[in-house]
Amino acid sequence: MPTLPRLYAILDAACFADEENMFAAAEELEKVGVRLVQYRNKSGNARTMLTQVRELRRRLAKDVRLIMNDRADLALTAGFDGVHVGQDDLPAEGARRVIGSRMLLGVSTHNESQVLEAGGTSADYIAIGPVFATSSKAKPDPVIGLDGVRRARSLTEKPIAAIGGITRGNCRAVIDAGADAVAVISDLVTEPGKSAEEFLRILR
Repeated sequence: MPTLPRLYAILDAACFADEENMFAAAEELEKVGVRLVQYRNKSGNARTMLTQVRELRRRLAKDVRLIMNDRADLALTAGFDGVHVGQDDLPAEGARRVIGSRMLLGVSTHNESQVLEAGGTSADYIAIGPVFATSSKAKPDPVIGLDGVRRARSLTEKPIAAIGGITRGNCRAVIDAGADAVAVISDLVTEPGKSAEEFLRILR
């Protein structure tokens, strides 16, 4: 079973002024030691996304594991290291058939029954959230709090990535509640390198 680094950075294309800003942020994250990065683009067309993910793969070292949100086909085409699917996306086993056995597969969950279901799939890790209130999703699921992280931890042996409203101020508590990693979007947008450095120091 793969291990997750403490910090799981998510680059959401909607959070950046343009793609060059996003690429620059990715390079800053790599420079300070971030080694797991997800590319997320909920509104781009397939051609734009493929261009962007290929550029991310070109710019970042091979030891930075790159995860594609939703699109297993693009992850495969771009030479990414894995794909992450949500509850409304391709089912976990469908994604696994596309990417094969070597690539990482993550699944988003929002409650105990979804955690249990994901635990029975070939997913390599399970994301749980939102832990706290978040502005990164238009219609977020109900907040689960730290107790939700603890319950998820008790239900699966798979690595858990907690997501939703996680900041430098609360990330340590999330790890202490049982998460293996914290997935962060908003708190890495402004000064990504400096912010990531602080996360890594807190999470050591």
